Amino acid sequence: MQRRNLLPTLLALAALPWVAAAQNTPVIHLIVPYAAGGPIDATARILAERVKDTLGPVIIDNKPGAGGNIGADAIAKAAPDGLTIGIAATATHAVNPWLYRKMPYNAATDFAPITQILRVPNVLVVNADTARRLHINTLADLIAYGKAHPGKLNFASGGNGSAGHLAGEMFKAQAGIFAVHIPYNGGNPAQLALLSGQVDFNFDNLATAAPNIRAGKLKALAVTTLQPSSALPDVPPVANTLKGFAIDTWWGLVAPAGTPKNVIAQLNQAFTAALQSPDTHARFANLLAEPVPTTPEAFGAFMHAERAKYAQVVKASGAQVD
Repeated sequence: MQRRNLLPTLLALAALPWVAAAQNTPVIHLIVPYAAGGPIDATARILAERVKDTLGPVIIDNKPGAGGNIGADAIAKAAPDGLTIGIAATATHAVNPWLYRKMPYNAATDFAPITQILRVPNVLVVNADTARRLHINTLADLIAYGKAHPGKLNFASGGNGSAGHLAGEMFKAQAGIFAVHIPYNGGNPAQLALLSGQVDFNFDNLATAAPNIRAGKLKALAVTTLQPSSALPDVPPVANTLKGFAIDTWWGLVAPAGTPKNVIAQLNQAFTAALQSPDTHARFANLLAEPVPTTPEAFGAFMHAERAKYAQVVKASGAQVD
């Protein structure tokens, strides 16, 4: 009876037409704006498994393309009945509104926030051989070298407007140094360029960089969260050197704008409970990710602040997608 009594009951209060006819628990579709197999997709599948006893079946719909815009647009244009929800990510709800000249949806008004899900630190890494050769042991050393040798440093990213590119531009601006940005076609080629010594430093996803940090191929100088990461407790935040610096990867859950507040509340209750369970924490630890369950209001305010931050970062980077 538990499956039948929670979300369907609240949806019935919203006078939805299918409730009277349906005898079984309705299926919720969770749209992931990225391809199957990545960390965001893995997160969605973990949560879908965790909430099935509360909300009923949750089916993952992968709709990749256009930097996440195709999937996000599908969420925005779905019926606001609580049966279609989806992932909001740093790109889709904070970066893309400023990166793309034409957007199919309005990130500020077309969605109802449910909860933030995860936060994954990025990490500033230097090729280990380069660090030894240039005597760079700390973030302060990297900044000092950049100031003493203008234009000598370069950094790679997965492409113009990518998280690594924008983190690098934000770092350059706050540190007062110049480093040449070299965009690659994806995060893996950018990491290979760093490992081979073609570039000097990268801002990489912690989960991706961690194996090479542990192998001694990359030297981690700082994480991009305001607090140290439990995965790299000895690596200080960039903010210890550059006050207020914070730029990490996050994603959460949203529904189409207009979804009834009582339905949003029920979805929030189910998913935040799943995020707080020890089993979920253990599974997310493999992604080096930190669960961040929040209220809908807190997640909405957070996304608003992130859009404001990235408006400045994208403008400073000069990145634009037609």
